[in-house]
Amino acid sequence: MIKIRTLDDVTLTPGARVFYRVDYNVPLDGARITDATRIEETLPTLRRLRDAGAAIVIASHLGRPKGERKPKYSLEPIREKLAELLGADVHWSNDCVGGDAEEKAKALKPGEVLLLENLRFYAGEEKNDRTFAEQLRKLADYYVNDAFGACHRAHASIDGLPRLFDRDRIAGGLLLAKEIEFLQKITNVSDRPFVALLGGAKIAGKIEPLEALVKLADTVLVGGGMANTFLAARGVAMGGSLVDNDSMEIARRITNVTLPVDVITGDDLENPTTIETVEVSNGLAATQKAFDIGPKTIAAYDAALKNAKTIFWNGPMGVFEKEAFAKGTMAMAKSVAEADAITVVGGGESVEAVNASGYANRISHISTGGGASLEFISGKTLPGVEVLRT
Repeated sequence: MIKIRTLDDVTLTPGARVFYRVDYNVPLDGARITDATRIEETLPTLRRLRDAGAAIVIASHLGRPKGERKPKYSLEPIREKLAELLGADVHWSNDCVGGDAEEKAKALKPGEVLLLENLRFYAGEEKNDRTFAEQLRKLADYYVNDAFGACHRAHASIDGLPRLFDRDRIAGGLLLAKEIEFLQKITNVSDRPFVALLGGAKIAGKIEPLEALVKLADTVLVGGGMANTFLAARGVAMGGSLVDNDSMEIARRITNVTLPVDVITGDDLENPTTIETVEVSNGLAATQKAFDIGPKTIAAYDAALKNAKTIFWNGPMGVFEKEAFAKGTMAMAKSVAEADAITVVGGGESVEAVNASGYANRISHISTGGGASLEFISGKTLPGVEVLRT
């Protein structure tokens, strides 16, 4: 079992400055935040730090500006939302290192909060550059990490920076501790049957967690574009459906999975003129494209989930953003929520799907880290977790 240093292991004195690394890499429509889950999940830690009288310097990345200052990746839109959710003023620095950031960090009073500009505006962040980490170190006396979604990256604020603090001054926040607790319920599963529900567009990028889950789970249910590739690898004619040809060999090798018996097809995703339910055994015509799992598959998957005691779900069952192809994903959200089981939803589009379904509050744990949660389950070491281990 992995154990990390937590807030219980740190003694904060009033006015102590805390560098609080978060993952505010939230989806934006212009300056509008379309899903604030990652901000909301940091509120318990923020409240605890403020109650302890800490002055909090918040740092995050957003998008992939590749070491350049790009206005569309500014964290400034997040400041207003954070202030609203926290019910407190949030100071702002137009930089994450240097004079302005240092002056504003030093001026913080107990309980006050400062949000820094995007860490990735500096190439040193992703390069885990020591000089950049040393500049960040000047901003605070303590280090707390809740950025689980970035913990699989050996970046300066994740790996290099905490090593510059004394061990008794670093910790994982409440969110990071919760992520590790629930994901270890998957990797060290004891409540069975354990059912894994996997979807999304492609197998590529999910090979290792897929192989790990096939070994860990009693049943692996596959949907979405990923299922198209598995079906094609078994000789099913998939028509015009999305198929990950680069992963065909892997799909042939991994046999211990449950695949759809029927799919919902359309002739076009944006403006379909023909939507049909097709039995997989009959194959798809050249004009048909699979965009969702069908009713027989929904019923079969629902039955498997009802019997489960542990469930891990990553990836939608179809193009749930389109109402015509959302039934499979919404049905699975309902099935997972109603199961008498430990339920973990593994980040990314799955979170959006669960939130859209209205069942989010009935899931045991919704992970804030898509790639990080998959890497954790596949058995990889996460730099941001390793540096905090007891």
